[in-house]
Amino acid sequence: MRLGVSTYSYWHFRGDRYPIEKVMEHATELGLAGVEILHRQMESEELPYLMKLKRTAFSLGLDIYCLAIHQDFVQPDAEERQRHIDHTKHCLQLAHELGIPAIRLNSGRWKTVASFDELMQRGGIEPPIEGYTESDAFGWVIGAIEACLPAAERYGVILALENHWGLTATAQGTLKIVTAVNSDWLKVCLDTGNLLRYEDGQVIWEPDYEGMALLAPHAILVHAKTYFGGGEWYTLDIDYNRVSQILRQANFRGYISLEYEGKEDPHTGVPKSVAMLREAFGL
Repeated sequence: MRLGVSTYSYWHFRGDRYPIEKVMEHATELGLAGVEILHRQMESEELPYLMKLKRTAFSLGLDIYCLAIHQDFVQPDAEERQRHIDHTKHCLQLAHELGIPAIRLNSGRWKTVASFDELMQRGGIEPPIEGYTESDAFGWVIGAIEACLPAAERYGVILALENHWGLTATAQGTLKIVTAVNSDWLKVCLDTGNLLRYEDGQVIWEPDYEGMALLAPHAILVHAKTYFGGGEWYTLDIDYNRVSQILRQANFRGYISLEYEGKEDPHTGVPKSVAMLREAFGL
């Protein structure tokens, strides 16, 4: 296993975007092996900017191991789904140009709870759009991912499906998609902070370690959430010694990607997080 940091750790979609090159410098100072780039944090998609990022990472001795992108395949309208498929294919090409071996993939959600902040307060639970079912949505998502597979194979970039609310709020929902698609080009991005426990349709604000154990054998990447200063949306007490054991039992050998999501300044919160993860994972 190797330890890296997501550029998201320094920019939580609020205020001016924190420069990706600066995150790379911080990663080097912290002795990390690589960075994960948040697509929405990029200043441009033009080739000179992409090559600048690629050159900066290489000169600092860093891997760029994942491009985290957003899409939403939970769309009743086929044309709208196609727009998200096309966006995903475009980002596969971007990743290829940057030499990145994986992109983070979302399933999408119903958006019957419009506000993401409210969705987080509800633990990611929302009802389907009237007239549609979860079965409909799984079919849309599976079909959309299958449509992206030829591009993933052509560019040599793995689709890493994250347990990221919506249909992938649970390990079971995530695996339902991965199993149905059944491709070497679709794996799992296991997010330790997005996997909550649910009982009788209600959220329990505790990590779902059993769910992590289900996802770990399929994982190509792990997002390690930390919350110094309290979380932006919520705080979980994640036992990373236990997470480390789960991953080792599954023979996981990929990147542990820090996603710092605390309210404390990242310039202190990220180093604290790195130290904690190093101790837990022996890295």
